[in-house]
Order: sequence, then structure tokens, then C-alpha cells
Amino acid sequence: MLTKKQLSEIREHLERAQNPVFFYDNDADGFCSYVLFRRFLGRGKGVAVRTHPNIDAGYAKKAQEFGSDYVFILDRPFLGKEFVEEIEKLQLPIVWIDHHDIKENINDYGYDNIFVYNPTRTSYKKSKKSNEPVTYLAYKVVNRKEDVWIAVMGCISDHYMPDFIKEFAKEYSEYWRQQIAIEKPFDAYYKTEIGFLARALGFGLKDSITHVVQLQNFLVSCKSPADVLSEIESNRPFGKKYRELRKKYDLLIEKAKKNVDGKIIFFCYGGNLSISSDISNELSFLYPGRFIIVGYMMESISNLSIRGDDVKSLIEKLLPRFKDSRGGGHRNAVGVRLQTEDLERFKKEFEEEVNRKNARNKN
Repeated sequence: MLTKKQLSEIREHLERAQNPVFFYDNDADGFCSYVLFRRFLGRGKGVAVRTHPNIDAGYAKKAQEFGSDYVFILDRPFLGKEFVEEIEKLQLPIVWIDHHDIKENINDYGYDNIFVYNPTRTSYKKSKKSNEPVTYLAYKVVNRKEDVWIAVMGCISDHYMPDFIKEFAKEYSEYWRQQIAIEKPFDAYYKTEIGFLARALGFGLKDSITHVVQLQNFLVSCKSPADVLSEIESNRPFGKKYRELRKKYDLLIEKAKKNVDGKIIFFCYGGNLSISSDISNELSFLYPGRFIIVGYMMESISNLSIRGDDVKSLIEKLLPRFKDSRGGGHRNAVGVRLQTEDLERFKKEFEEEVNRKNARNKN
């Protein structure tokens, strides 16, 4: 967890910023982090980043276009040297708030106006390393009790049960099923009404940039979860897109279930809907104790969302064997970028590593 001093520093950066731009990862954690900061500050622009693994240098033009005086990066594991170089030309401070365990050295960027806040690699002596999602950190910074429901959506979307969940359940009991045992983050995500809203936001972020901007503005203006629910049920862009994507998503889940065999579920698909992370999360919930690999295949590159016990260490062994591959994430959830032609070999070597690991554990 970040220290009180670090949280205070982030708040000071926010208060100094008169026209900040927030570049956030295109998922519910990044999105809710931005919304919490925007509601607290009452100013600034949000930009969902869809390039991986680095932030494309072209995004820096947004800072210039908006006339920004501060750059905040939320929930992104890599910045990218070219992006930093473009921001350096504008001489804007960068506040980078993240929770991925990435060993990237900011000194490699050659820019001394970057402030890093990451609980997995904090240099503050009093703080213990951890990996609370950025939404959790943002909520601790702004400390607005009326926004606890937004914070919960971001946290459970990133498979994290926050310490303020009881506070939320008391205030918004109708969105928290008291009669069901909610012990794990995925229980909250898939079994409660607030989880339903969080999943809907995830689908909304798959829409066009124009509609994502509309969704940003809408959530910033919401007074309660009921506002989000009414929007989902409407025929406005968010509601229509949610129903459209949910139908496609449910079909993919049903196809993925046909690939359940043994301890490893391997499912790949193509098309125009990049939603492998959502699919892998639900399969992990439905089939606990198994390794899940969901690949979104493009022509030459595939993005893999992988889930399983200590899968991060397993991936760290595998990736050096594959040219132009890259990946990272958390202990039990990682993302990998791989050459599509290497998928079958990756699957085979992944299975071999799992078998070796199981054999060692038996001994």
C-alpha cells in the first residue's frame, strides 16, 4: 500500500493541476480511477489508451490539443520512450500511478519530471509492497464517501475486495446481495448488482472513442448506481452497445466452455471484438483451480489473457523462448502479446511447464 505521504503527494499534484489530462487504461479499473479524480477535481480531460504495451506517442498530441499543464497516467504498466519524449517536449510533469509488477526503469526515459506511485515497487521505507488496483489508490487519495460505489466497481473489476466494502454494502444494500456469501472479488463481480454495473462499464469501454467520451461524461455526472442502471436499460448509446456486445460475449463464453478439458482451458477466437480479458475472468470464475488461456487472434499478433495460480512465474519462464513476445501482470493474471504463428507451440510448452510444476509439487 502507498504511504500516507505518497497519497498526500498525489493529492497535491492534482490540486496543482489546473487543466490536467488523464491517460487511463481502457478497462474498468483505469476508467473508474479517472472518474474518481475528475469528480474530486472538477476539471481535466480523460483519454482511454488502447495501444499495448506502450502508450503510443500519438497520444501526447492530446495533451497539446487540450492545453494541458499536467499529465496523469493511470493503470498502465508501460509508458514508452517515444511517448515520454513527446511529453518532455511540452515540458509537462508526468504523474504515473500503477500497480503492475513491472521492472521498467524510469531512468531509461531520460526525463526527470516523472513521479511514480506504484505499491509493487515503492521506494518508501515505511510502505509494504502490494498491488492494490489504481481505483483503490485513487479512492484513498480523494476520500469522497459519496463515490464509494464507483470505487467498488473499479476494485472488483480488477479482482480486488477493498477494505471499504462493508461501508458500501451498508449504504447501497440493494446492490449487494446480503443473502449470498460474497467471499471473493469474483463473487461480487458475478453475483451482485454492483458487479453487473461494473461489467456493463467494461462493455461500454469497447465502444467507439466518441461513445467512450460520452460514457466518461455520464459517469462523472451520476449521483448513484441507479443512474447507471437506468442508462443500461435505455436505448441510448451505452445501453444499446451493452446489449449488442453482451450477446456476442455470451456466444463466445458458450464456445469457450466446449474447450474445457483437464486442468487447462485453451480458447482462441478472432473477429472485431477484443474481449479476451473478460472471457478469461469469467472462465476462471466458472472453473476455479484451472489454468485459463484466452487468445484474441489478429493477422500476425495475438493477445492472450491468462489466469491461474502463480501463472506469472510460469510465463516469465516461457516468454524468452518466443521471439518478439512480451507480457506481464499479476501473480494469478497476466497478459501476453505473441506472434500468432507461435500459438500452438506456446500451448504445448505451457502444458509441459504445468506438468513439470505439478510433478515437482507431488515430490
